[in-house]
Amino acid sequence: MNILLDDVPYNDQLYPFAATRSMVHIRVGILTILEKWQFVFPGKISLSSEQFTDTADAEVIKIPANIIPSFIYLQRLKENIDNAKNPEDCRTLLYPWQIFECNDWAIREDFKLITENRNSNKISDDNHTICPENIFVEPGAQINYSIINANDGPVYIGKNAEILEGCLIRGPFVLGEGSRLKMGTKIYGATTLGPHCLGGGEIKNSVMMGYSNKAHDGYLGDSVIGEWCNLGAGTSNSNLKNTAGIVKVWDKSKNAFAEAGPKCGLLMGDYSRSAINTSFNTGSVVGVCCNIFGNSFPSKYIEDFSWGNETYLFEKAIRDISNWKKLKGKEITQTEIDSLKILYELKHK
Repeated sequence: MNILLDDVPYNDQLYPFAATRSMVHIRVGILTILEKWQFVFPGKISLSSEQFTDTADAEVIKIPANIIPSFIYLQRLKENIDNAKNPEDCRTLLYPWQIFECNDWAIREDFKLITENRNSNKISDDNHTICPENIFVEPGAQINYSIINANDGPVYIGKNAEILEGCLIRGPFVLGEGSRLKMGTKIYGATTLGPHCLGGGEIKNSVMMGYSNKAHDGYLGDSVIGEWCNLGAGTSNSNLKNTAGIVKVWDKSKNAFAEAGPKCGLLMGDYSRSAINTSFNTGSVVGVCCNIFGNSFPSKYIEDFSWGNETYLFEKAIRDISNWKKLKGKEITQTEIDSLKILYELKHK
């Protein structure tokens, strides 16, 4: 059995996070949507947006890519293909703010999927843990003189991740492979720091996709941060209006503001950065490859390739991305450059 994830109709709805990737590469919980499927069906997953060749020796089922599969659904589908018709206990991703809204549920589902029939590495006695049976530590992870409370949800610490002294953590929480929490970080669930992220200050109910930094004091709440982003020291966001009213967020697919609910913080696309002491209003949307600075509150919607109030020149943007990637031992790829070039040209049509 092969599975075809139909991602074409949904990418525009999930701006800015599907502007530079198929939506199946969005991280919610521990894993990306694609990784959840690949965990159970390795080598059998294809995307509508990519070239796909049907094979005569295997049945192909087509599933909407905006379905976030539950643990039960994946297990039942593995047992019987007919169970694909009933996506039991799954979630459907229609808007970008639903990434953090679904994160509590998704962490719990992924935790069951990844840790089933496995044993956690031991946590040093230097730390204080509550409900240690809900804490799973992968090989190579280091945790030093911190408090981890998994009473309200599971805590997953990835391979070679590091939690420095004095961190206060409440689950559900995910620290991805190679990521680090700096000293004294305060984490409230449900929060995910994807692979090779750096966390500091206060973070609550937020998702950082991967390779991004919020290394210093400041508040990040009810927010989603893409890959290769950096929040300067003191950067904070509002996640609740002073009136406690409904937060409206820019919906690029409809070219209008949409109601996101009572709480929504910052939605920041890939390769974007904020200067020190930047303050984001409730429900702010930052596009891809933006450099945000200035003496006033940034606009609630910042277009792709913005440099302050000007345009981020393409060659300069690529140079700066390359510099940031080198800090984590990576190089910008030609595929990335080509993808960003398309976005840049669309903006300047």
